[in-house]
Amino acid sequence: MLIAAMAFAQVEGFKFNSKVDITTSPVKDQNRTGTCWSFATTSFIETELIRMGNPVYDISEMYFVRYAYEQKAKDYVRFHGTNNFGQGGQAHDVMNVIREHGMVTEAEYPGLNYGEESHVHGEMVEALKGFLDAVVKNPNRKLTTAWFNAFKGILDAYLGVAPDPSKSELASVKFNPDDYVELTSFSHLPFYQNVMLEIPDNWSHDFYYNLPLDELMEVISYALNNGYSVCWDGDVSEKSFSYKNGVALLPVTKTNEIAGSDKAQWVGLTDKDLKDMLKSFNSPVPEVSVNQENRQQNFDNLTTTDDHLMHLTGIATDQNGTTYFKTKNSWGADGVYNGYLYMSESYVRMKTIAIMVHRDAIPKNIAKKLGI
Repeated sequence: MLIAAMAFAQVEGFKFNSKVDITTSPVKDQNRTGTCWSFATTSFIETELIRMGNPVYDISEMYFVRYAYEQKAKDYVRFHGTNNFGQGGQAHDVMNVIREHGMVTEAEYPGLNYGEESHVHGEMVEALKGFLDAVVKNPNRKLTTAWFNAFKGILDAYLGVAPDPSKSELASVKFNPDDYVELTSFSHLPFYQNVMLEIPDNWSHDFYYNLPLDELMEVISYALNNGYSVCWDGDVSEKSFSYKNGVALLPVTKTNEIAGSDKAQWVGLTDKDLKDMLKSFNSPVPEVSVNQENRQQNFDNLTTTDDHLMHLTGIATDQNGTTYFKTKNSWGADGVYNGYLYMSESYVRMKTIAIMVHRDAIPKNIAKKLGI
């Protein structure tokens, strides 16, 4: 963990003073795919390996994507086409793959077997979904033994045949996915219990520990202040989330929202568009006071939705002393902070869907309440 006492940066009237800055791997680019869940969690794992004394590894995101699609296909067929099948996912999807299939490096499995230099999954996903919809129609009145191998054949054609993880450079690296837990905070679910979070990208119906909001924020701060980074899942549909300008705020002066979370919506905006978005708060402004009640209301009325996963790697304050979380994105190393942005504490309190942390990154009094 690197502590910088006087590290200032400025954009549009913001001055950030770094308080905690955790060593991590280089920023990557998910490009035209909905695989932020894999990129964020892979960055989180790469950072955990650094924390545990390992060198910086470049782990393959597409390896996790490939095996997640295999499980998604099985679930989609078993649910007769009613389970979610799409590009999205959650942090636990990566851990679930590691438990069964291990992990490999980017060099061993780049996942670019279709004539592109960077990831573009539109055609592949349409082909996979179309194939599964045909299977679910069950035209033979009984599924054949060939359908799953045929599905894997499509993945092989686009992403490449998955390598043997026992022969990987990472085979000897010690990493235990069971050391990591996911946490959330919603009052419609019982606190201090393991709950199934009802979001579309939780297609595997995994469970999360549910905490009161103040304790969830305590976990985030405790983790970062003790050298543990945080894998973050949340809503980035607010216009006050400015990727190019490197800030995410929750201003009292409300702006109109946009739908969705893909990088294309942001990189397609002109500089004038971006300035217009932030014209009423192009420097620190009063922000909404977030509590359990208004957070829950935003979740229930779908103004807080499961949009995007990113990676929290530090803490900073602005010139007014407001706390921000340094956030590593997966939209390439552009933007004013070279692929990073600063999310205000109010934004994180309102817009967090869930986090993943190491068990030891949870304060002991909270871990005891959860039975961890």
